[in-house]
Amino acid sequence: MRTAQASIHVDAITGNLARVRALAPGAKVLAIVKADGYGHGLERVISALSSADAFGVASIEDATRIRALGMQHRIVLLSGFDERCDLDVVRELKLDCVLHDHAQLALLAAEPSAASLAPIRFWLKFDTGMHRLGFAIDSAPDVLTRVRALPQAQAEITLMTHFSQADEVSEVTGQQIDLFDACKWPAGASQSLANSAAVLRFTGSCRDWVRPGGILYGLSTIAGKTGADLGFAPCMSLHSRLISVKTIPAGAKVGYGGSYVATEQMRIGIASIGYGDGYPRHAQSGMPVLVGGERASTVGRVSMDLLTIDVSHLPFASVGTEVLLWGPELPVEIIAELAGTISYELTCGVTRRVRFLETVC
Repeated sequence: MRTAQASIHVDAITGNLARVRALAPGAKVLAIVKADGYGHGLERVISALSSADAFGVASIEDATRIRALGMQHRIVLLSGFDERCDLDVVRELKLDCVLHDHAQLALLAAEPSAASLAPIRFWLKFDTGMHRLGFAIDSAPDVLTRVRALPQAQAEITLMTHFSQADEVSEVTGQQIDLFDACKWPAGASQSLANSAAVLRFTGSCRDWVRPGGILYGLSTIAGKTGADLGFAPCMSLHSRLISVKTIPAGAKVGYGGSYVATEQMRIGIASIGYGDGYPRHAQSGMPVLVGGERASTVGRVSMDLLTIDVSHLPFASVGTEVLLWGPELPVEIIAELAGTISYELTCGVTRRVRFLETVC
């Protein structure tokens, strides 16, 4: 039986939501739970985030899973609908929909018997510099007029944009805010600008709704900082155990391709975890791990099922000794930086052959 496990600290998720509320007092929280709750398990995080005001998802399938839990929260479909048939499911599940493209408006305009259909609560997304999804900001008056004229549209419409560089020290975010605010929006219209990074760095963008994602899971959005540095608790610990310990001579090559060569006699431990479990295959020798709570380093290439660790300095290391790949004691941000990626990718990449456990920190 494989020993790779991911412990999800559900109380930490709840605590992180409380910190978001403290940082953005008065704003409603649209908790982003896409990508299976950033890899933490959708059903698990929904329970921990039950006091959020709404949930943001990337797919109708995720919305279906949330409704299956009996949750009556508002659910926002962040990329909106793609085809006319999607609208039937949107209404059935009572979803909010983001509108970001004129093709969506055309589908709505062509919907048969639109006046007799249940209305939908729309969020209008405008592009202020991300250049991804969103109507051109200079088309805002026309788009808003067209949407309000749709018989399918509920009276409540939320206006939104997305920041491209809120995680950096840059003038760009301020420029995006200014561009958004230069529009003559209808009085009383709800606004949503702030993502995780903006909640931390641009409090003036915390309008009616904030949209935290990574920080809910204790993941940093700022380079060189961990989630804990920013006051958020990490919510995932990835760990396994040693299934073999052996001594190899100087000159022995370790792993595929023999990329690591022992410079002297050494003890190596083999942990039951690899890229088939979500540990990054491209990680080089020297990645830090904790073996029985003590720092150690990987050697050789990451295999699909196994990881080799230098335990020469750890005489207690033996078959069954626990290995921590990341967690509160070894921040995932450190592993991500050394692997040339971001913490979001690592947590989202943990595969479903890893056994998930709910724990309390």
